[in-house]
Amino acid sequence: MRRVTIVDRCSAVSRAWVSEAVRIIEADANRSADTHLLRYPLPAAWGIDLYLKDESTHPTGSLKHRLARSLFLYGLCNGWITDGTALVEASSGSTAVSEAYFARLLGLPFIAVMPRSTSCQKIELIEREGGRCHFVDEPDAIYREARRLTAELGGHYLDQFTHAERATDWRGNNNIAESVFHQLALETHPEPTWVVVGAGTGGTSATIGRYIRYRRHATRLAVVDPEHSVFFDAWRTGDTDLVGTRGSRIEGIGRPRVEPSFVGEAIDRMIKVPDAASIATIRYVVGPLGRRVGGSTGTSLWGAFRLIAEMRAQGRTGSLVTLLCDGGERYAQTYFSDEWVSGQGLELTPHTEVLRRFHETGEWTESAPR
Repeated sequence: MRRVTIVDRCSAVSRAWVSEAVRIIEADANRSADTHLLRYPLPAAWGIDLYLKDESTHPTGSLKHRLARSLFLYGLCNGWITDGTALVEASSGSTAVSEAYFARLLGLPFIAVMPRSTSCQKIELIEREGGRCHFVDEPDAIYREARRLTAELGGHYLDQFTHAERATDWRGNNNIAESVFHQLALETHPEPTWVVVGAGTGGTSATIGRYIRYRRHATRLAVVDPEHSVFFDAWRTGDTDLVGTRGSRIEGIGRPRVEPSFVGEAIDRMIKVPDAASIATIRYVVGPLGRRVGGSTGTSLWGAFRLIAEMRAQGRTGSLVTLLCDGGERYAQTYFSDEWVSGQGLELTPHTEVLRRFHETGEWTESAPR
C-alpha cells in the first residue's frame, strides 16, 4: 500500500498575516478614493474637450502608486509575499517610492536597486518612505543585481517590468481605465476619441488598451514615446529584440529594451516625442494649468495636442484623455532648471513656438511629424 504524504505549505498564522496585509492595502485604496479628472482649458469653439487624470494626488504623488498597490496584491495573493519577506525592486524612480510606502505599511524591508548616478532627491524620497537604496555602477546591471540580491536574501523580486501588465485586473475592479470612463459619463463627449499615455513598464497602456476592447468602446489608444526609447521602433517594426544605447531622459517612460509588460498589439497608434518638446510643454502649460507637472505628462500632452490639431483639421469634435502622472516639484533641479536643460544640449524655443501657435489657432506646425 502506497503512503500518501500531505504537505501543508501555509500555516493558519501565515494565512492570517496575508489576509491582514490585503486588508491594509485595500484600506489604503479606500482612503485614497479616486483621483480627479481635470479639464484642460481649450477654446469652446473648437468643440473638443481635453481631460487630465490627476494621478499626482495619490499618497506617494504619482501614477506608480496604482502599480505598486497592484504588485503587492499580486505578490500577496500568489503566496510570494509573507510575513518578513524582504522585497526588492529595480527602480530609481517613482515606482520605488510607492513600493517603499506599501512595504512600510506592511512592516516589510524594501530595497531599491538603482544606478549610483541616481539623484539625491529621488534617494531621499525612497528613504523617507522607509526604503533602502542599493547602488550599482552600470545602469543596465540593475536587473541582474536585483535578482542576485533577492536570491541572497531569500526574498521576493517585485519586478515591475515583468509583472505590471498581469498584476492589474484590466477588466475593471476600479482600474484606471474604468475610473476614467465612469468619470466621463456625464460629459458632453463621454466616449473619448483618444486616450493618450506614455509607456514605462507598459502596464498602463496594456490595461487601458485591453479595457477599451473588452468594453467595446470606439476609443483609440495612442502611446507617446520619448527619445532613446525603443518602444516606438519595436511597435512599428515588430522587432521586440531591439536594444537602445542609453536610458530615457523623461523619467517614468521610455525604455532601452522592450519590457515583458509592453503589449504593442493593444495600441492603436504611437507618437515619437522629442525630449525638448516634452520639457517645453511642461513649462508652457504652467500658465493654463496653474501648476507644474512632470516630464512624462509633458510628453503625453504634446501627443494629445497634436491629435487635437488633427481632429480640428478634419472638422471633428470629441474628447481626449491623458494622464497627469506626477507633480513638477520633483523636477525643480532638472526639467525646470535652465542650467540643466542647457547642459543636456536641448533647445526648447522651436517647440514652444509650436505650442503657442497651437493654443492660438488649433494648428500643428511641428516639422516632419511621425
